Amino acid sequence: MAKLTPEGLDKISKAVIIEGDWIKVGMSSCGIAAGAEEVYDFFVEEAKKRNLKIEVKKCGCAGSCYAEPLVEVKVEGLPSVVYGRVNKDVAGKIIEKHIIAKMLVNDCIFDSVV
Repeated sequence: MAKLTPEGLDKISKAVIIEGDWIKVGMSSCGIAAGAEEVYDFFVEEAKKRNLKIEVKKCGCAGSCYAEPLVEVKVEGLPSVVYGRVNKDVAGKIIEKHIIAKMLVNDCIFDSVV
């Protein structure tokens, strides 16, 4: 196996770009312990109920267990951001503001993904 170079890593990262709007909920053991299952179910139900064209996905640990549940959101026209300590109330704000109104929920942002 050849050693991975910065160029090779860059090529791999560009190959896994996910098209369209999506929400990823961290569902590792730390996320689940912090309430990620309830948050995930809320996003799935709201997306279906409101007929939103957004994919809700499960993902693994991002390494910031103290801020779980972590939710990454990508909507066209806005930067991809990670929200921390997301509960159903914060998830509702994300649906209303980020997904529908296309505005970031600034007081809940944990990190910005560039």
